[in-house]
Amino acid sequence: MNFDKLLGRRVLICGEVGVGKTRLLTSFLSFLVERGLKDEVTVIDLAPEYGGVGRSMESYYPMVRELRYLRPSRVYPPRLLGRDAHEVLHYAEMNLIEARRLLEDYARRFTRILLINDLTIYLHVGDPDDILHLFDLCETFAATAYEGASLEDDKGSGVTIRERHGLLRIKEYMDFIINL
Repeated sequence: MNFDKLLGRRVLICGEVGVGKTRLLTSFLSFLVERGLKDEVTVIDLAPEYGGVGRSMESYYPMVRELRYLRPSRVYPPRLLGRDAHEVLHYAEMNLIEARRLLEDYARRFTRILLINDLTIYLHVGDPDDILHLFDLCETFAATAYEGASLEDDKGSGVTIRERHGLLRIKEYMDFIINL
């Protein structure tokens, strides 16, 4: 892939679980570092890393810790851990609190390039407008987003439909959408 064309753009990498979304975003990060842009990059990593679902960028690229790497101490996969709608929402809200803190940290000290791994974790109960506001702060934006059927069962919590609607809203503002 020609990563040069992604500079100065908004890019969303979508796909089912396990198709390589994080690996592709990590390759883009490696490209940015090789181009001497490491001080211009912030990575917000929201991947849950649970039972083969979601991998952190650090698992592919340990040097990410040398960059501005923002990651909650714990990320929950709500649909996998929650036994009922209440629990799914509880886990999603816990993720939102942590993710919102990281987004606010970025907004206070923004960089030219923002990468978000597993944006859909935020969209379970978060407002997509919170993400859209970040576009005014960065020149280059790239994120991964789950889009598929394998995690559809949300136990009646509504997080799946919120995730889909939020993702559709975000897609309206993308220059490139890469479907894996």
